Amino acid sequence: MDSLEQLVASAVQDFMAAQDDAAALENAKAKYLGKTGQITELMKGLGKLDPEQRKAQGALINAAKGQIEAALTARRDALADAQMQTRLNAEAIDVSLPGRGRAGGGIHPVMRTWERVEAIFRSIGFDVADGPEIENDWTNFTALNSPENHPARSMQDTFYIEGNDSEGKPLLLRTHTSPMQVRYARSHTPPIKVIAPGRTYRVDSDATHSPMFHQVEGLWIAENISFADLKGVYLNFVKAFFETDDLQVRFRPSYFPFTEPSAEIDIAFGSGPLKGRWLEVSGSGQVHPTVVRNFGLDPEKYIGFAFGSGLERLTMLRYGINDLRLFYEGDLRFLKQFN
Repeated sequence: MDSLEQLVASAVQDFMAAQDDAAALENAKAKYLGKTGQITELMKGLGKLDPEQRKAQGALINAAKGQIEAALTARRDALADAQMQTRLNAEAIDVSLPGRGRAGGGIHPVMRTWERVEAIFRSIGFDVADGPEIENDWTNFTALNSPENHPARSMQDTFYIEGNDSEGKPLLLRTHTSPMQVRYARSHTPPIKVIAPGRTYRVDSDATHSPMFHQVEGLWIAENISFADLKGVYLNFVKAFFETDDLQVRFRPSYFPFTEPSAEIDIAFGSGPLKGRWLEVSGSGQVHPTVVRNFGLDPEKYIGFAFGSGLERLTMLRYGINDLRLFYEGDLRFLKQFN
């Protein structure tokens, strides 16, 4: 009994002697609990004893082994805590140092235009709709009077997505925000007054085009809406957006599959660096009867107009920027001008 107590005390002393050294602690463990350790040798010797002695001595050896293992665990935990405290002390934060301030952020010029457009149209009674950027073929093309193999589809080189919708039709990144006009009109009853701003995608990239760009499209459907209403709404919008009454708006005949008749909208400023120049800012037209029918409405009863404008184009005109790519290069020297 005394020899086992001395063995436990010796083990505890050896464990405590392992100062910040995991290897020394493991060597001490092997001395007592390893394959050739003292406890292991005592256990092997039990086979030479008679059954009664083996039972009594085995219980004493197991108790001593438990004490040694507990002492080993405690020492391991103490060493781990000491190492953690040393690390924490080395990585301590000096709270007396002055804080590192962050520069104030700003709103991107295209986002400024987006917010401005929404505010103007809300002020004249238009709702704002938002929807998915991954669209199905029917909503993006067919519902807008561009069925499969229609030549108008070739006007929009498109990013298609792997996989199909529930009807087996291909999915794609929307090429305009017009699909939101379809979704909104099919879930609301006339009169319908809504704009749909958002990101759109086409395979196009140069000084005035980007593979990803922003559009705002407007729709007004009711029982008696004419081109005169379109002209009044858009003239009111551009005057408010550019903050001047000194400009003109004109409509040029054009073609879009979802409107008939269709027109391009141009503006000309009466002063400033763009004085006298006609600049295209939007496509527009009276909503095609087929599209009205795809809205779930009777084209004999309801009529209306739609238009679509590029937010980048409006931003470039408002701020006098001549290269659209500047918006997406992330150059803070350029972006800070607007904040």
